[in-house]
Amino acid sequence: MNAPNINAQSPLELRATSKFFKGKAAVKDMSFSAPKGQILGFLGPNGAGKSTSLRIALGVLSPDSGEALLFGEKPNLKNLRRVGFLPEERGLYRKMTTRAIISYYGRLKGLDRKTSLSRADEMLQRFGLGDHLKTKISDLSKGMAQKVQILSTLVHKPDLIILDEPFSGLDPVNQQDLELLIREEHARGATIIFSTHVMEHAERLCDRLVIIGKGQKRFDGTIDEAMSLIPETADISTEGNFDLHAALEKSGFTSSYDKEDETGKHWRIDLSHGERAQDVLRAAINAGAPITSFTPHRAKLRDVFVSLVGEDESPAETEENH
Repeated sequence: MNAPNINAQSPLELRATSKFFKGKAAVKDMSFSAPKGQILGFLGPNGAGKSTSLRIALGVLSPDSGEALLFGEKPNLKNLRRVGFLPEERGLYRKMTTRAIISYYGRLKGLDRKTSLSRADEMLQRFGLGDHLKTKISDLSKGMAQKVQILSTLVHKPDLIILDEPFSGLDPVNQQDLELLIREEHARGATIIFSTHVMEHAERLCDRLVIIGKGQKRFDGTIDEAMSLIPETADISTEGNFDLHAALEKSGFTSSYDKEDETGKHWRIDLSHGERAQDVLRAAINAGAPITSFTPHRAKLRDVFVSLVGEDESPAETEENH
């Protein structure tokens, strides 16, 4: 048997994996990798196949075709100890205390009792639950219980962290705390994958994105590469009958007439070739345009997401929705 490749550049990789339930494809020909030390956003509408893909990656589900690799090998008990996984379906032993449950998960991942208890205490204190070391899970609020489950996922300091819809059910304060925790784990050197359909979290946190729809990959690349799919634009309003299109055309800018109202004419300028909004404004001023308003528009990740997945918002009938 070959020794594990602990220096593999991709702690997780799916290679042309497909999975069918009742004859319908939950995941079809899915291939992507998580670069070592990066934060990868795994994005898609509810029912797009995110959870199924992650379960295949961890060996919970067997693909009908293709393969999944963890640290260069098929998922096994040894390399799974290097993984921290927060499933979308939350669940803790409700009669156990917060300290005991975090320690329990740590021991399952190979920590000794003393180390697991010490880390449980440290993490609970660090994230505002220091007064609840002996509180049973059943006596916690939903948000606090979810926080404990997240800490249980991270207690053994995993090399690869997989978080399936981690922000679901958290209030804005706890969402902010979780973003901070993800950044801290990333700074420690962990590779992180989190699935979400909330674009704002991905836009703030991710180095790379994989976007899927109806079980198929639609995009794989950096945030900047994703943003480049939707060109920037700028809106300029002018007084009177000034022809902004003709004026800007001399400077190499493409503009189109939008509408006219009582405030003047309104124009939309295309910035799809790398032009900067301030350059357009400068060109308009130099051309003597009687400008009444100027508004640059930078695409948001949500715009890119919608352009790639279209109307895939209705969940497919797959195992992850049952």
